[in-house]
Amino acid sequence: MKKVLAAVLMGITLTACTNKQTTNEDMNTTLQLTQEWDKVFPKSDKVTHEKVTFKNRFGIELAADLYKPINADGKLPAIACSGPFGAVKEQSSGLYAQAMAERGFLTIAFDPSYTGESGGEPRYVSSPDINTEDFSAAIDYLMTRDDVNPDRVGILGVCGWGGIALNAAALDPRIKATVATTMYDMSRVSQNGYNDEGDSKEARDEMRKALAEQRLKDYRGGSYERAGGVVEDTTNMPWFVQQYHAYYNTPRGYHKRSLNSNEGWNKTSVLPWLNAGFLKFTNEIDNAVMILHGEKAHSRYFGITAYENMTGAKVDLQGQDANLQPLNKPLAEPFVVTRGNKQLYIVPGATHCDLYDGGEKSYIPFDKLEAFFRENMK
Repeated sequence: MKKVLAAVLMGITLTACTNKQTTNEDMNTTLQLTQEWDKVFPKSDKVTHEKVTFKNRFGIELAADLYKPINADGKLPAIACSGPFGAVKEQSSGLYAQAMAERGFLTIAFDPSYTGESGGEPRYVSSPDINTEDFSAAIDYLMTRDDVNPDRVGILGVCGWGGIALNAAALDPRIKATVATTMYDMSRVSQNGYNDEGDSKEARDEMRKALAEQRLKDYRGGSYERAGGVVEDTTNMPWFVQQYHAYYNTPRGYHKRSLNSNEGWNKTSVLPWLNAGFLKFTNEIDNAVMILHGEKAHSRYFGITAYENMTGAKVDLQGQDANLQPLNKPLAEPFVVTRGNKQLYIVPGATHCDLYDGGEKSYIPFDKLEAFFRENMK
């Protein structure tokens, strides 16, 4: 039971209109924001960088890194980025935000509520509705900036935040284009386990009982027990856990504020996901969506199922069910299917974590992402 909970948890404001341009000097915040460059990726000389804050509808103040092309002029298309689930903006989402800013977009990478440099108490909890709201709050912030075209705003979510991005797109029609990269459906994995192997009342009852006991233990003790981040000893662990370790627990991706790199979520954070009807209305998303996944990602089935649910079209990959692992033979080139303004893009050879930072072979197709956003945020 402890291993199941740990695996699930690992995988798991509007600024005032008179202050549309937020800078480090005039930012009204109670948050403690690090001003030095402390990202796991190098700083680009093609963009400017600053810290900004904004509040969501629940009054929680969120911290973000804002990236803007050097010498940019006029109102720019904008993208809000977040994820992976349990990561911070100094990791993967920041890399995506900076790379898209290099390509002409104004971007932010934000820490979700209760994590990183963002506000919210108690710390290290997640919530389907509050985290979906975080994306919409980022849209509020971007649309009220003088240097953003409010009609050209999109979002990008990584891993668990890829699923949250789809949920936000289903709720918020202002989001003109959405990219979900190497996505997890956090509700599905919480309720059913990996590859739906725990999809039974008995398995869920076991988890419900363990979580009920945990919340009582937390209440009695006056603090929230943490689930632990990515394990240090990967001996006899699944391949994808070894990949997580190679990112979060090494200089490649380690960050002191990252839950996955350290003590993880509060154990009871899985509770709302276990009972959520998440991604129910993705088939009603009118605006554009791109689902980007790796051929060798253990999570590939989440993205393919999401695409199938959005479009009603079954994905046939090399004559087999595209959800199955592994494929009959390696992909020789990207597998791309499009139905209307919805696209599934599978990167040959890429694992789940390769799409966090590109891996050893620069797997992230940034030019394809640029083309997608430009085409669908006109």
